Amino acid sequence: MPTESFYRKKIVQFGRMLCDGGLVAATDGNLSVRLDADRILVTPTGASKGRLKPSDMVIVDPDGKRLSGRRAVTSEIGMHLLIYRLRPDVKAIVHAHPPTATGFAAAGMALTEPLVSEVVMGLGAIPLARYGTPGTSELAQTLEPYVPNYDAILMSNHGVVTYGETIEQAYMRMETVEHFAKIALVTHLLGRQKPLRGPDLEKLLVARVKYFGPKAATMAMPMMSTPPERAS
Repeated sequence: MPTESFYRKKIVQFGRMLCDGGLVAATDGNLSVRLDADRILVTPTGASKGRLKPSDMVIVDPDGKRLSGRRAVTSEIGMHLLIYRLRPDVKAIVHAHPPTATGFAAAGMALTEPLVSEVVMGLGAIPLARYGTPGTSELAQTLEPYVPNYDAILMSNHGVVTYGETIEQAYMRMETVEHFAKIALVTHLLGRQKPLRGPDLEKLLVARVKYFGPKAATMAMPMMSTPPERAS
């Protein structure tokens, strides 16, 4: 079994990748790993994700109480705790501000159009949660309706959160969201979109359920409607 030390190094690694990939700036973003039922390893507040050290991490309990670590925990810990509470399958979370995807979130536009088959298969739809003030319980409340059925969420005027069974998976889902947002932006610039529809989309959704289980169909439901979902 991976050790706590292993996960500390993994958070450092993927924090640096977030920074190098332009998915965060300055001290933006946060990452966490569920070590076990009673401990969550999470990045501290006010730290560049490209300059983290393994010793910088903080361990909290499921209520957010600090168990160990010298630094203060990220102010957005409530978002992480909510996701872990609602999704027992989730072991790691990445929150970042990828520029293109965050641009869609700031424009009030979800990424729910089935434009790329790999995104339909890998993530389904990427909904948009309404705005919630960062660092407050309000933010977690805006995410709560989406967390059970989606693995990536745009946050209005804020950024993106992704999660998965490993920190690698959570990070790769963040990359996928930003890559898809760039593709979607090009279609808007060209003034034309040709979403997958009818039998082509249905075959992808059948394959999604085959590989990922019945819940995968729920993640793709917004793609069955034509207009992009918008936050109110």
